[in-house]
Amino acid sequence: MVTELNETTFKDFIGKSGIVIVDCWAPWCGPCRRMGPIIDELDKDMAGKVAVGKLNTDENQAIAMQYDINAIPTLLIFKDGVAQEPLVGLRPKEDIISYIDRL
Repeated sequence: MVTELNETTFKDFIGKSGIVIVDCWAPWCGPCRRMGPIIDELDKDMAGKVAVGKLNTDENQAIAMQYDINAIPTLLIFKDGVAQEPLVGLRPKEDIISYIDRL
């Protein structure tokens, strides 16, 4: 199950070992709503390999500013707690998996 993140839980979640994906979204964003089922599928397909979380940028603006999120959806990717290049915009599941496999 995708973990809902906030300013209290974010730091511990991204600090997990391995690969972490954080879907940065907002409820009013059409592409974000279309990305939702893709994120849910990734969570199921990559269970045990990748930790998947969601962050509502409207409710957690300090984190959005910290990571310079200017467009949503944005996928923040972390490997062993270190930020990788984010993926910005609506992406097919295959593109996201391909990116993760290269890490």
